Amino acid sequence: MNKQELIDALAKKVGSTKSVAEDFLNAFTEVVPAALKKGDSVRIMNFGTWEVKKRPASKGRNPRTGETIKIPACKQPKFTAGKGLKDALN
Repeated sequence: MNKQELIDALAKKVGSTKSVAEDFLNAFTEVVPAALKKGDSVRIMNFGTWEVKKRPASKGRNPRTGETIKIPACKQPKFTAGKGLKDALN
């Protein structure tokens, strides 16, 4: 499902216009990263949790040259599915 299909499905599900559904989805995709950037986690009961995990620096290898390279430490978003989402899939 791409973004436009998601907007169509949301609009149909809540009986709203596609414009309102698109505004909601755009706001959601702005609010979640902003919260993560502040160090907060975003938790939706029975759906899942987004949080930031710190990945330590490590060594890697360039597959073309075999040269050892440094991979810097970074922060990565992590999504953990909630029980409701898991149950819906199984």
